[in-house]
Amino acid sequence: MSFTLHGIGASSGIAIGRAHLASPSRVEVAHYVLPADQIDSEIKRFEQAVEQTREELRNLRSQIPAHAPAELPAFLDMHLLILDDNMIDEEPKRLIQEQQCNAEWALTQQMEALVARFDEIEDAYLRSRQEDVVQVVQRVIKTLVGHPSTALPQAELAEECVLVAHELTPADMILFKNTKFAAFITDLGGSTSHTAILARGLGIPAVMALHQARSLIHDHEWIIVDGREGVVIVDPDEKVLEEYRAKQAKWRHETEKLKKLKTSRAVTLDGAAIELYANIELPEDMPAVKESGAQGIGLFRSEFLFLNRDDLPSEEEQFEAYRTVLKEMGDKPVTIRTLDLGADKQAPWGHTVADNPALGLRAIRLCLAEPRLFETQLRAILRASAHGKARILIPMLGNFGELRSTLQLIESCKQNLRDQKIKFDDHIPVGGMIEIPAAALLADQFAKQLDFLSIGTNDLIQYTLAIDRADDAVAHLYDPLHPAVLHLIQHTIKSGKKSGRHVSVCGEMAGDPRLTRLLLGLGLRHFSMQPASILAVKQQVMRSMLDEVTDHAQRLQKNTDPEKTPSLLDKLNS
Repeated sequence: MSFTLHGIGASSGIAIGRAHLASPSRVEVAHYVLPADQIDSEIKRFEQAVEQTREELRNLRSQIPAHAPAELPAFLDMHLLILDDNMIDEEPKRLIQEQQCNAEWALTQQMEALVARFDEIEDAYLRSRQEDVVQVVQRVIKTLVGHPSTALPQAELAEECVLVAHELTPADMILFKNTKFAAFITDLGGSTSHTAILARGLGIPAVMALHQARSLIHDHEWIIVDGREGVVIVDPDEKVLEEYRAKQAKWRHETEKLKKLKTSRAVTLDGAAIELYANIELPEDMPAVKESGAQGIGLFRSEFLFLNRDDLPSEEEQFEAYRTVLKEMGDKPVTIRTLDLGADKQAPWGHTVADNPALGLRAIRLCLAEPRLFETQLRAILRASAHGKARILIPMLGNFGELRSTLQLIESCKQNLRDQKIKFDDHIPVGGMIEIPAAALLADQFAKQLDFLSIGTNDLIQYTLAIDRADDAVAHLYDPLHPAVLHLIQHTIKSGKKSGRHVSVCGEMAGDPRLTRLLLGLGLRHFSMQPASILAVKQQVMRSMLDEVTDHAQRLQKNTDPEKTPSLLDKLNS
């Protein structure tokens, strides 16, 4: 039976494909007592489930692409070792025998006992390994209850698969970069969560905040995903399929037309040159950057080097990643943001997640709290700066004490490299992210002490309007066109211009073609976005006259009537 779900459009486009359900992370199990004559068969059922799970992990490991991060096979190897451990492989059989209980219950009891032991470990890294035990046990339980963890679809089928999940983390999305789904949909999330941002970077349609999709949709059902309208149609009839195939063909045609702009300069109709940069997560993103015609890297989210792994990347590993990107970009600038973990990007080591991680120990706060970790990254960036035009970007600056401490640490690392006679760019530019209202209000003072500013509109909107951008319950209140947000953006741009510092926007507003003319009208001349958005934004730039967009942008900024906002934006874009 056909039905329609409505959510938040996180990444535009039309996809038609079969559902591929991502397994839920935890499975609830029942407890029941078995007759004595069924104990042997229950133990055999357990052994078969363990062996099937072992085979699943081996198959999954064999499907890893050659260019995938090295930590991914290591992660699966660790899970295979855990599965072979007597505490998982043998101990549950003793519990089945002694308690005459079902295998699922015995395995769950053993898991909880092991987790309790891990909780007693003082070392944070070792304590965090309990999650690996939980993941392995859950795989076996899913097999026992008849819902085995499905591996990623084969490459030849992936193009027409739509991933259906309750929730996806940014770390999950990095793994999915190696498997090209046609689209993905989730029960949770918002349009400006990091998961949504990565979906736009992949250039695939996505709809989030569907609430019940994971429970309502079945594996292999045909579904339509309209990422622009936030609509998912399940089991569509032929008439609806025909309509959306036409829409999909039109969308693909328009996408192909944009590729003709790759070598065109981003210049307005009245001759103003605009710089369009790309945001990336990993060196593997460079082909997409080159395909987009980006003029540089405006945001290298270095924290993604730290995800999907159980250890910290060494200085050498980070150096190689940064150098790879710098060498590929040649004489074009590469802005490397220092570690911005916290909020929805949690590392599997170190600090306990706060009650409100978006306001807790994250970004530069975490780095200054872990100076050895920070020094390792800064040395890697500085060393890599000898191989291209590197720039350092400090995230979430909020006060001048943080800035002073960071600059002192950078200078200390420079001196250490000088003493070791290691080459680096002694004049490497250092910039700051303006994403806290306090920093935006004092942008003129920050501009005097930094070489450039970059406005992170995602967090700036979140903090200005007191809205969790990953919470779909308040997603309707997340408003990039709020007068207060536009005032802070324009104030920051003017402050940078007054001090002779260039200001960019690297948040999602920069990659939204509907907001390109607005940002131009507010004075922005440097945009940084996911590579997939660059050509659409360039097209808007080339259709714009600065005088016209400036007048309309000022009207929109001063508007305090939300009902008038859509018509004002339409006039700006007409």
